[in-house]
Amino acid sequence: MDGNDAAPMGKCPVMHGANTEVKASVMDWWPNALNLDILHQHDSKTNPMGPDFDYREALKTLDVEALKKDLHALMTDSQDWWPADWGHYGGLMIRMAWHAAGSYRTADGRGGGGTGNQRFAPLNSWPDNVSLDKARRLLWPIKKKYGNAISWADLIILAGTIAYESMGLKTFGFGFGRKDIWAPEIDTYWGAEKEWLAPSDERYTDVSKPETMENPLAAVQMGLIYVNPEGVNGKPDPLKTAAQVRETFARMAMNDEETAALTAGGHTVGKTHGNGDAAALGADPEGADLELQGLGWANPNQKGKAANAVTSGLEGAWTTHPTVFDMGFFDMLFGHEWELRKSPAGAWQWEPVEIKEEDKPLDASDPSKRHNPMMTDADMAMKMDPAYRAICERFMADEAYFSDTFARAWFKLTHRDMGPNTRYIGPDAPEEELIWQDPVPAGFTDYDIGKAKRLIANSGLSVADMVATAWDSARTFRQSDYRGGANGARIRLAPQKDWEGNEPKRLARVLGVLEPIAAEVGASVADIIVLAGNVGVEHAARAAGYDIEVPFAPGRGDASDEMTDAASFSVLEPLADGFRNWLKKDYIVTPEEMLLDRAQLMGLTGPEMTCLLGGMRVMGTNHGGTAHGVFTDRVGALSTDFFTTLTDMAYKWEPKGGGLYDIVDRKSGETKYTATRVDLVFGSNSILRAYAEVYAQDDAGERFVYDFVSAWTKVMEADRYDLG
Repeated sequence: MDGNDAAPMGKCPVMHGANTEVKASVMDWWPNALNLDILHQHDSKTNPMGPDFDYREALKTLDVEALKKDLHALMTDSQDWWPADWGHYGGLMIRMAWHAAGSYRTADGRGGGGTGNQRFAPLNSWPDNVSLDKARRLLWPIKKKYGNAISWADLIILAGTIAYESMGLKTFGFGFGRKDIWAPEIDTYWGAEKEWLAPSDERYTDVSKPETMENPLAAVQMGLIYVNPEGVNGKPDPLKTAAQVRETFARMAMNDEETAALTAGGHTVGKTHGNGDAAALGADPEGADLELQGLGWANPNQKGKAANAVTSGLEGAWTTHPTVFDMGFFDMLFGHEWELRKSPAGAWQWEPVEIKEEDKPLDASDPSKRHNPMMTDADMAMKMDPAYRAICERFMADEAYFSDTFARAWFKLTHRDMGPNTRYIGPDAPEEELIWQDPVPAGFTDYDIGKAKRLIANSGLSVADMVATAWDSARTFRQSDYRGGANGARIRLAPQKDWEGNEPKRLARVLGVLEPIAAEVGASVADIIVLAGNVGVEHAARAAGYDIEVPFAPGRGDASDEMTDAASFSVLEPLADGFRNWLKKDYIVTPEEMLLDRAQLMGLTGPEMTCLLGGMRVMGTNHGGTAHGVFTDRVGALSTDFFTTLTDMAYKWEPKGGGLYDIVDRKSGETKYTATRVDLVFGSNSILRAYAEVYAQDDAGERFVYDFVSAWTKVMEADRYDLG
């Protein structure tokens, strides 16, 4: 090529296909590729605190009383740059804490206020979170003062609790211990919609049947925390809204009584904001200009007046005295007839047909004015739905009962994603154990572990029996809300003992062997189940030529039926377990995507997931004893055979339908093994193949065994909060 043939400046001198286009990322180019990013979110490199920082230790230095005193003072220290309604920030702080905690959903345990995720997109810019950026900014001087001794996650929730206290509620308590994240949570699926507040029909099979909402979602529209305050798809109809409220709150772990209490207690204080033009608001925090420094929704018409704020578009307070926790919500709702009207911002809301002037709440900025109270469609549902109305009537007949029920519901709302109360820190953590905390009694530690291991080893149970049972007991753990796990041995109780994924007949047989051993040595069944799994792993390691002792920490307890809210455990039932090569049925999402979801909930990294799955295969732990992915002729040995076979080009892989594949010898044409998609993804996905190749190398045997034991122990001890 001479000078005249040189490529133009800035262009690649190699010819490319004419139909290519520049994409922003690997997933843009190949949108159907398996994205492993969820396994490695919140990498230590994003954390400015460094590897030695321990928040639970830092909390020990916190002056809790001084912090609470400062928060109480903040509630009535109105700022010129963002003035409070009636000079009290209680309503704003409650809404901030509520919307942080209220994003929790039971289906996968994700969302909630336990990580401080409201600081980041998309939550910081959700339409339902308008102005909460101001609440967090008001808290900044306090966060600055106390530094690392208080996380944003704890401070946000505590601010809402102190707000209620400052307005007269006797709260149930508060537990510190929420650890901050430092980047958005990419593992949480908030819905498939491409626009904020898209019609809720998009996440329902039939919007008239709330139970058909897509799982794991709970909120009715993209960008909302609960339901549309104007009604289903913005069309007022309290009875239809009641049905959505019931389903949505159930998916957020609340029953009808808790839902009614939260609705009434939440709307006893504060107000909605719609006294202006919503279209005049500026961009949300993520899209706002640099000079706004992380604040969004700039309101050119507010002019320093709280009464001119625009958030939901509805306008008005619910009660006569919106800075006092009292029975005002019930007095207003049931003491008047209501009719539909439009707010100044054009939103549908309910207002009283007739009301005395002195019963109207004062203007939020000008005490010389009074305005009509208002109710949302969800508020009206409390009056018009028969079940909710009956509950409200009980509340109205007993103020102390209502206050206590609300205080407990608020505590549940703000602590549901923290797991058992053993994780709570601080002087205000209540001593009462609550059924939704999945209580587990303390276990014994003073027993002969060596004798227990000998009895297990001589019990006649196979490696697969021991390992699979321990795995099934532990795999329910979710780092999203700290539920599940082996502690408590709830695998022997309803509903877990009957779950298809736990192979009830095999499980009953294995428990029939292990329970007498537990009784003989004085250990919990929970400990013996895990110890048996460890014995199985040790036997498999020795069969592969490696003598290793799996770490074991005694002290698990055995939960009882009385300690178990059986219905609440239904959401923990596995619908698939790639580690045991099992699918309950075919789903829209692929088996490998379900594997990633389970691995992330268990807190596993990509390498840990890879190592565990390969080891489980060769130990023969597949559900039902299937041979898919068992790429070895020495089943029961903790070998690297899964990886060496997977990467061996002496074989080819042929689809046979139904998500199954034959592993065929290229020369003889003989089918040597069978596999599923979950098996073969470790050879087809470039990242997973890189992990698999590490263990397929000739020098990998010892490393693999030690890596497997490390990952195995992590799973078995994931719920051992007593270990520190």
